[in-house]
Amino acid sequence: MKFPLYFSKKIAFSKDNKNNLSRIIVFIGRLSVALGVIVSLITVSTGLGSKRAIKERMADFSGHISIKSKQSNNSYNSSVLSNEGLQLKKIGELPDVASTQKYIAVSGILRNEHNFSGIIFKGVGKDFDSARFRKFLVAGKIPAFTEKGFNSDICISQKIANDLHLNVKDSIVAIFSKENQSPLYRKFEVVGIYKTDIKMIDDLFIIGGINHARKIQGMKASEIGGIDVFLKDINYIDEDAPRIDELAGYKNYTVKATDEYPQIMDFIAIFDTNIALIIFIMLVVVIINIVMVLLILIIERTNSIGMLKTLGATNGQIRTIFINYTLMIMIPGLIFGNLIGLGFLLIQKYFGVIKLNPENYYLSTVPVDINIFYILSISLGILAVSAVALILPSYLISKISPVKAIKYN
Repeated sequence: MKFPLYFSKKIAFSKDNKNNLSRIIVFIGRLSVALGVIVSLITVSTGLGSKRAIKERMADFSGHISIKSKQSNNSYNSSVLSNEGLQLKKIGELPDVASTQKYIAVSGILRNEHNFSGIIFKGVGKDFDSARFRKFLVAGKIPAFTEKGFNSDICISQKIANDLHLNVKDSIVAIFSKENQSPLYRKFEVVGIYKTDIKMIDDLFIIGGINHARKIQGMKASEIGGIDVFLKDINYIDEDAPRIDELAGYKNYTVKATDEYPQIMDFIAIFDTNIALIIFIMLVVVIINIVMVLLILIIERTNSIGMLKTLGATNGQIRTIFINYTLMIMIPGLIFGNLIGLGFLLIQKYFGVIKLNPENYYLSTVPVDINIFYILSISLGILAVSAVALILPSYLISKISPVKAIKYN
């Protein structure tokens, strides 16, 4: 074992530290490290968790990637999706694709004696991914979309249900209008109520049978307005979007869920800035405290430094001893910081103690993303940055004269 490392361990685990100034200094250093780790872990895990949760909610409702007709011109009302060049089978065979579902969207109004609400009726068929949608359901059930006849069951958002004073099994009239035609009235029964916590979705969308949407839009039985493509992982969206676009046909186009609501993505982008800023502040605090610990330990052990120099130890060896010593002081702080931080995160992950206002944050509880890579990176990063930061103040040792140091009391 090298001399500096051996000597560092001897003084780090020496019982002499328990009854002198070192005990307080060591405690302060470990406490600052633990707090830095706790705050960094919570910031990274909740920040990344929020980003992922919001993206997944958007994607799980409307598809990670949607294929639409270029004739729709970004309108809520679907135009007929062209089959020219559309290779739906190949899209479904892509390794990252989990499922696809066809739909037709049409705008309208829900009205009753209590209120009215502008809505987007999203008509879906027998390939509707009900398992993916079920996580949003808060009351009732998901309609059975068989595409046989006209299924009048619908699923509405909790926001619309509250505005119109609707409950499960209530009936509601929807009004749809087309240019140069009389309004079309359709009576539906509410069988399910959902909640995504994303305002732009909850304020507008209701889910119903695709045949109603076909009738309203004047489409044939085989025609559809779009295809929702669901991926196995939201992280694949940027990679797979160009591939799916190539298979969508030249008269159609694709849009990613992350591009569907740009205002939400602008909000999500703030998380990266906040995470970087908080981690930077915590690193500065930890480094300042650790440097102070090192300086005080050097001053306190001036006598020992003089003895080491007298015995032939070089300034480089003594600097290494004290840097190692300070880093060893940090290790218990890192351990306890990780244990406490992970404890908080696990409690939040499984019990959802901290709530949010979905109107402002698009989420009702703080989500947590516990990633072992980030956990290790934070701890190792703090150690590495601290080790580099300790090099400069450790040069104080070279200024200590052996003769004066031995006389130092």
